[in-house]
Amino acid sequence: MTDNARAPIAVPLDTADIAVATRWAAAVAPYVSTVKVGLELFCAEGPAAVEKVRAAADVELFLDLKLHDIPATVAGAARSLAPLRPWLLTVHASGGPAMIAAAADAMPDTLIAAVTILTSLSAEDLDRLGIGGTPDEAVTRLARLAVDAGARALVCSPREVALVRAAVGPGVVLVTPGVRPAGADVNDQVRVATPEQALADGADLLVIGRPITAAPDPADAARAIAASLA
Repeated sequence: MTDNARAPIAVPLDTADIAVATRWAAAVAPYVSTVKVGLELFCAEGPAAVEKVRAAADVELFLDLKLHDIPATVAGAARSLAPLRPWLLTVHASGGPAMIAAAADAMPDTLIAAVTILTSLSAEDLDRLGIGGTPDEAVTRLARLAVDAGARALVCSPREVALVRAAVGPGVVLVTPGVRPAGADVNDQVRVATPEQALADGADLLVIGRPITAAPDPADAARAIAASLA
């Protein structure tokens, strides 16, 4: 982490406008450890988005591209991304052990974070998709598979984080999207929890987006949430 005084929060820079993204990053940097560059910004700006965000804010960089393809293609993509030196890079755990291992081998200096089950999916959605078991069972199964394949971080909802921590032990970084302060709109998230509960259950990094970036003053919103976790 960049600074132990900053809260273990990743703020998603979910916009196609690099000026907005860098403004958000600079605003929240005094209070949070990490910012997240996802598909919207990366597709709009390409790798330059990472360098521009870094220039605006001294924080860790979480590159959330959720790679999912055959192992050779993912390995090639990871090698192309390696010069950006992200702290975390996401791949889909459902891509399988060989794909996860290919990403980890191609980017040894980055934590490969395997996404288990998206926080927007409900039990009914999993059933329609043919994914066996409850969300708890599916997430735990994918978490073990990913760690055995070389993932050093996992993405799971705060509802499953305690189970995942018990399944994989203390040495894996657990990232939890779907975190919402008490009373906040859950938007398109389904399996959610408060920041305090997610940390208590074993999360290492909380992904908190719209409660911060959609606030009238993102810096003040980030400061308030960070203070609540102190």
